[in-house]
Amino acid sequence: MFTQYGSPDVLALREVAKPVPRDHDVLIKVRATSVTSAECNMRRGKPLWGRIVLGLGRPRKRMRTLGLEIAGEIESVGKDVRRFSGGDQVFGFTGFNLGGCAEYVCMPEKGSLALKPVNLTYEEAAAVVDGASTALFFLKGKANLRRGQKVLVNGASGSIGTYAVQLAEHFGAEVTGVCSARNVELVRSLGADKVIDYNKEDFTKNGEAYDVVFDTVNKSSFSRCKASLTRRGCYLPTSGLMNNLLMLWTSITGGPRVLTGMSVEKNEALVFLKELIEGDGLKVIIDQRYRLEQAADAHRYVDGGHKIGNVVIVLD
Repeated sequence: MFTQYGSPDVLALREVAKPVPRDHDVLIKVRATSVTSAECNMRRGKPLWGRIVLGLGRPRKRMRTLGLEIAGEIESVGKDVRRFSGGDQVFGFTGFNLGGCAEYVCMPEKGSLALKPVNLTYEEAAAVVDGASTALFFLKGKANLRRGQKVLVNGASGSIGTYAVQLAEHFGAEVTGVCSARNVELVRSLGADKVIDYNKEDFTKNGEAYDVVFDTVNKSSFSRCKASLTRRGCYLPTSGLMNNLLMLWTSITGGPRVLTGMSVEKNEALVFLKELIEGDGLKVIIDQRYRLEQAADAHRYVDGGHKIGNVVIVLD
């Protein structure tokens, strides 16, 4: 947990009371969680406008235990719970309640929670939740991706990117991935038709036009990518206050559009992903594994900006 914003050194292991499920809650014994770029930003208190939710000068009490993605076993349920039973193996997204980086967490029965894919370990299941559901949200929910369209995924070797490449290929798109040279073969193995090494080629200047440019790492901009979009193409950034304003503007002006947003409720996505994974339709890429007491080291690694796929924390 952390009681002030800053470097990974602000993280500390603490003994806290075991949570007690309310009538509509389930108590989950967490077997695995992850460390995402979003959580590292929360730890730093960035962006500053995010502190409206997190806490202005320091994190609010309920925000002090990080952990967005979890996989584990339901230990007990509240008296009014009907959707799950004790012993169910689940994976889910804690959302604005956080709390997944702990031995136990309570979640609402109707929260973003589903039965874990039977062919995944807890570590793999935790690593699926946010990256894959976010990729699905943008590609289908926002862009309404269709067979035969051309998609470029910027940051194709990251958590969201590795799933975006696979989902775009699953939906029948022609996929171009952008990554560093060391990850070219990985991205190609995930189904990309073409892979661009960003150190050798600027995709915004190669003369290609795409129906969708999905920037999973927010390293580009609409102004740079606009010329690389078809007349009714769309640019998908995963965050940024200015991009929300651009989304409103481009919806009025016509031509290429900016489409952004936030996927918080993930129930339908988790069910879809479970079925896809159990049909061997999605690979999970795990870069590094850490123990709970090594959470600060995990954050340092993610802060480095070069992780491939996902970084997980394993709890026994």
